[in-house]
Amino acid sequence: MRARGFTLIELLVALFIAAVMFAMGYGAIHQALVGHETIKQQQDRMVEIQTAMRVIEQDFVQLAPRPIRAPTGYTWLPALAATGTTQPVVTLTRDGWTNPNGLQRTDLQRVAYFFDDGTLRREYWPVLDATQTTTTLKRDLLTHLKSVTFRYMDQSHTWQTQWPPATVAGAFAQQMMLIERPIAVEITLETDDWGKLVRILEITG
Repeated sequence: MRARGFTLIELLVALFIAAVMFAMGYGAIHQALVGHETIKQQQDRMVEIQTAMRVIEQDFVQLAPRPIRAPTGYTWLPALAATGTTQPVVTLTRDGWTNPNGLQRTDLQRVAYFFDDGTLRREYWPVLDATQTTTTLKRDLLTHLKSVTFRYMDQSHTWQTQWPPATVAGAFAQQMMLIERPIAVEITLETDDWGKLVRILEITG
């Protein structure tokens, strides 16, 4: 009996079925790869946000009551300074500046936060009482932001949008505000992708 081969129609049908199965498999693999990339991007974003929050928290938790000499050298600037409307967003003196190389310097550090073009940037000075020629070291902490706001709780448990509070009156009170610290600080980050993130930090001491 003579062997019977495949007809052209049968071959076309087989090729069509194989093509459909390949397309379905490719679609599933492509979707899995896209899903994996999306998850990775979300994980990277979460790490970025957590890192930024951790840096901010470390700065404020270690807030030191040490005013600094103004760059001109004639006046003093408060340990914590924030107008709520101008750049930098906040400037502060913090303790606990690590010194792994054993340099001859203080453990205190002057830090400033800037919000510009959707990016939160941290800067610090290599010396505590800087001059007009001292340059800062800069680091972008967080991107894709709509807004960054800070609020400060005073001794009467009232939230203030600037520090020292504008309501402080009298020369002695204003001098004391050079070293005064808030009870707590509220940080609000409005992101493009995760909405508003709010963190309240208690300031000890």
